[in-house]
Amino acid sequence: MARLCKPAMSAPEHVITVEETLEFAEKAHAGKPQLPLALRLIRNTGVKKRHIVQPIEMTLRHPGFAERNRIYEVESKKRCPQVIEEALANAELTARDIDVIIYVSCTGFLMPSLTAWLINKMGFRSDTRQIPIAQLGCAAGGAAINRAHDFCLAHPGSNALIVSCELCSLCYQPSADDIGSLLSDGLFGDAVAAACVRGSGGRGIELERNASYLIPNTEEWISYAVRDTGFHFQLDKRVPGTMEPLAPVLRELAKDHSWEAGNLDFYLVHAGGPRILDDLAKFLEVDREVFRHSWATLTQYGNIASAVVLEAARRLFEEDPPAVGATGLIAGFGPGITAEMALGTWADDVTQEVR
Repeated sequence: MARLCKPAMSAPEHVITVEETLEFAEKAHAGKPQLPLALRLIRNTGVKKRHIVQPIEMTLRHPGFAERNRIYEVESKKRCPQVIEEALANAELTARDIDVIIYVSCTGFLMPSLTAWLINKMGFRSDTRQIPIAQLGCAAGGAAINRAHDFCLAHPGSNALIVSCELCSLCYQPSADDIGSLLSDGLFGDAVAAACVRGSGGRGIELERNASYLIPNTEEWISYAVRDTGFHFQLDKRVPGTMEPLAPVLRELAKDHSWEAGNLDFYLVHAGGPRILDDLAKFLEVDREVFRHSWATLTQYGNIASAVVLEAARRLFEEDPPAVGATGLIAGFGPGITAEMALGTWADDVTQEVR
């Protein structure tokens, strides 16, 4: 069965603390009536720092959509290869072993996809399949895992590579001062992550079942307005309440697999913000501590969009890998409102052989 191996993640070298974020917001949006509420919301995110791809002085300027997209191309090509090499090594694979590359990003646009450049520059086979996913936002990390799972089921013995490149700071809009924009300015961070899904063998999460769900009539709640100045992130105030309708969906997925969603061994959940995690803990009737890897990602990097679930998974591998046979849930949430969900069991061929 398909197995998600240990991910790799890299955050850019430029760091902005929450204190600096609040200071910049107060200067840039002084006198705006919604500023006090926005500052309070930013303080309550739990984000202590974020990493950004450019120095803050350059981030706060807007050189135009074309220049920002050029920066996205340069930085993605600069930063992705090293993370991919680490993910391949974690899975004990080489570029020649990969049969499909699933590339996810909602913060820049390239055609052909970066997948073509990666194949040409990193030694992947010319017959490697390419699956770029651009419009699922934060849910795309979960979607990529699920599409890798589906591919390995359809092509037994194949291996998939997932790459997430989210340079959220390139979407900053200096003139946007609505609550949703101001909150996102203090919440989102930049990161590149990658992971392999092996068709057989290895150590990691054996993927057993996946599902997607879209909450009806919520497609305008998280969106981009595409204007001359680029992507303008739009966030409806109702988004934080979406865990109430999604928790029963997660319960039903687990029930169909003869599991109980509130009684699993590990949880890798998209950290969209503190209320998302707190509400999901409430409606699944679990201790918020079960989302500790998501909380840590949010605190140290902010919301890194599709890279969140991969970074949370990396922490699971590195900090407290569970026992063989442990059961777990992976879930990403994003525009739609869409949930991408998976169930898996911890597996380790070496450990199993020893036993």
